[in-house]
Amino acid sequence: MRWNDMRESQNVDDREGQSGGGGGGGFGGGGLRLGVGGIVAVVVVGLLFGKSPMEMLGLISQLSGGGAPQAQQQRPQTPATTTANANDPNKLMVKKVLGDTEDTWGRIFKASGRTYTAPTLVLFQGSVASGCGQTSSAVGPFYCPTDQKLYIDRGFFDELRNRFGAPGEFAEAYVVAHEVGHHVQNLLGISEKVSQRERQVSKAQANALSVRLELQADCFAGVWGHDAEQRQLVNGQDMDQALVAANAIGDDTLQRNAGRNVTPDSFTHGTSDQRQRWFRKGFDSGSVDECNTFTAKQL
Repeated sequence: MRWNDMRESQNVDDREGQSGGGGGGGFGGGGLRLGVGGIVAVVVVGLLFGKSPMEMLGLISQLSGGGAPQAQQQRPQTPATTTANANDPNKLMVKKVLGDTEDTWGRIFKASGRTYTAPTLVLFQGSVASGCGQTSSAVGPFYCPTDQKLYIDRGFFDELRNRFGAPGEFAEAYVVAHEVGHHVQNLLGISEKVSQRERQVSKAQANALSVRLELQADCFAGVWGHDAEQRQLVNGQDMDQALVAANAIGDDTLQRNAGRNVTPDSFTHGTSDQRQRWFRKGFDSGSVDECNTFTAKQL
């Protein structure tokens, strides 16, 4: 990946040198519940049996109207660690990937007569105060629609590489692009429409819609990857790194690796095959229209 040729984003709030991030609004109780209206995270072991109370509904189009979603979130805890060196090449890479997603989505939104509002990336260590509450790095990278910010403890990249066997710069870029995908869902009003249904459905239905939301974010990440490929900033080998990462954090793979029975009704992010398939669909097509997981008969 030629990330050095990407534009560095200025929408970065670097809190890595801070400890804990201060107090944060109370969003209630522990447990592993992950609400769509609150933090939307790349799954880690701590979210393995997370619950996202939403329903599968086929009413969401890719260019539906926007709106400010409401937020609720609960969170586990176990800090990750990383260095806070401002000159860290990995930190610069993350900033440049973010800048490139801004350029890509800016063009896509403009082509549909919309204006893209870029999110802010917050880099933190251990725990952080977000618009969705005080949150631990155990949830993994996440997006909070309340403040329209992405939150990443870069220690997750160490986990991705060493624990989940998914190394490579583009694997890390996929994580950033996935969270940006949730921001796009927020701007398009998709997250809000899903959130409106969350209290009206069964747990199984809620989890099923959560899967579709996450797979769409994977597809949106692939759309950015396609655009970067067209500009010769990434290539097929880079895509392979993302596919390895998507495989590593599929719900079925995580459950097996944790020594648990694979229980599809508990899935909130999708199987490894599904996550790979939808990322590849976005990467191959470069089309937002190809990312409508909500009307897809087969995921």
